[in-house]
Amino acid sequence: MTFSGVLTALVTPFRDGAVDEAAFRQMVRRQLDAGIDGLVPCGTTGESATLTPDEQAAVIRWTVEEAAGTVPVLAGVGSNCTRTVIENSARAAAAGAQGLLVTAPYYNKPTQEGLFRHFQAVAGAHSGLEVCVYDVPGRTGVKLSPETLERLAGIGNITCVKDATGDLAHAAEVRRRVGDRLALLSGDDFTTVPHVIVGGVGAISVASNLMPARMVAMVAAARAGRIAEAQSENASLQPFFSSLFMQTNPLPVKTGMAHLGLCAEEFRLPLCPMDAGPRAAFLEGLAGLGLHA
Repeated sequence: MTFSGVLTALVTPFRDGAVDEAAFRQMVRRQLDAGIDGLVPCGTTGESATLTPDEQAAVIRWTVEEAAGTVPVLAGVGSNCTRTVIENSARAAAAGAQGLLVTAPYYNKPTQEGLFRHFQAVAGAHSGLEVCVYDVPGRTGVKLSPETLERLAGIGNITCVKDATGDLAHAAEVRRRVGDRLALLSGDDFTTVPHVIVGGVGAISVASNLMPARMVAMVAAARAGRIAEAQSENASLQPFFSSLFMQTNPLPVKTGMAHLGLCAEEFRLPLCPMDAGPRAAFLEGLAGLGLHA
């Protein structure tokens, strides 16, 4: 199982409008030092929608170089055009990624058959890489049915699904249908422990940008069957998990990373800095968790 445990959905730092390579590499080393299980560059949290193809390829390459084979790299390559995803995937493969994080197409609102053919085409074009299906209906406007995921589980290099539906009944039904053919990863920090309990193997996490070691320990406890320990930690972190989405992700998490001195508090339009009130409340919450520069 290549992708399991806690994989961090990495923030992409900018400085003066450009991707900040030095800050990014420092962030990746911090994750590795904390014992993270995998790295996910160029996802939603990494503001992938505003990265150029060359920037996307560079960020993936830097991640692979810093990881140096110690943990797997699952590269975000999503688009609402299947042909573009295949092109993005070729650059990710050239950069050395082990897997592709492929979101359901947004805006187009394809049928279940269209969703199946989208993922089938990407997987077929890059059969040497593992494909993780990313189901995030809150951003795409479509939700993969358990039946469609069961069909996708029959494609050899589609090996996992990032479930950001927030629907544990859905996760349990997918697990029942696919068995061990797909690794189930929570795409929401607030459902990570319950998701493991219903058959998941970990999470692609936003929170682990800020507290990687603590997230790794919580998920390890859940996967080892130390449920009371994992549930206690999950309960204590729920306010923090909620605060990461008090405004659009990645605004809070990047604000927190800047507060820790790890990057500039800089976004690309149409994203912009947090509103003053939520920003102050978020930073106050970080201080309460002992997270400060």
